[in-house]
Formats: sequence, structure tokens, C-alpha cells
Amino acid sequence: MNTPHKTKGIADRDIELLVGRLLRSGVITASCIVLIGGIYLLLQNGSSAMPSYHHFGGENASYTTFQGILSSAWHLNAKGIVQLGIVVLIATPVLRIALSLFGFALEKDWLYVIITTIVLAVMLLSTIGGLKI
Repeated sequence: MNTPHKTKGIADRDIELLVGRLLRSGVITASCIVLIGGIYLLLQNGSSAMPSYHHFGGENASYTTFQGILSSAWHLNAKGIVQLGIVVLIATPVLRIALSLFGFALEKDWLYVIITTIVLAVMLLSTIGGLKI
């Protein structure tokens, strides 16, 4: 019996399911990391006095660079753990675009490969360009 559609190694539906799982697991992982960091932050500073918000003081490099965030989280600093969760949340859609690029390349859909490459490049440049390296 002939089927009207081609048989492929990886079908469109497989890529869609994989992308869906990636997005779901990325958001859940990021949420769990932020929740753990937030609880730890409350345990450390929950009973301290209310800070004065009359003067804004920016964060130091340990919370504004990728290396600083990883180091801070590795040393179990609560703010570093929360920041790591935010980095995971930001990385999730970037990984989704990279996975879509891989899927389009497998399907040999070159127009979408070009478009997705441009989108991925813009995302990476805007994300990395905003970091203090």
C-alpha cells in the first residue's frame, strides 16, 4: 500500500515534540533554580532590616557577567543561584532556535535554514553584546 507522504528519518512532528520538550524542561528547570535561590535568599536575609531604596547601587561583576554568575552560584550564593536561573530561562529560547535550525537542516529546507541562522545570529549578538565581558 502506497502512502502519500515521504518517509524521513526524523519527521516534522518529531522535531516539534523535541522543541516542545526543550521549552517545557527549560522553563521548569529555570523556575526550580530560581525558586531554590529565592528560598535560600529568604532564609539568609529574611529577618534583616528593610534596605533603604533612596539611593540606587548597582550590582558588582559577580552578578552581571556570565563567569561571575557561575562562580557565585557555584559558591552557593543565593543571589548567584537566582541569576543562574534567569540565565537558564534566557538560554531556553536560544536553544529552541538552535534546535529548529538543526531540524530544518535535517529536512534540507534551506530557506528556513538561512532565516533561522539569521534569527539565531541576531539573538546571540544581542544577548552576548549586552554582557560585561
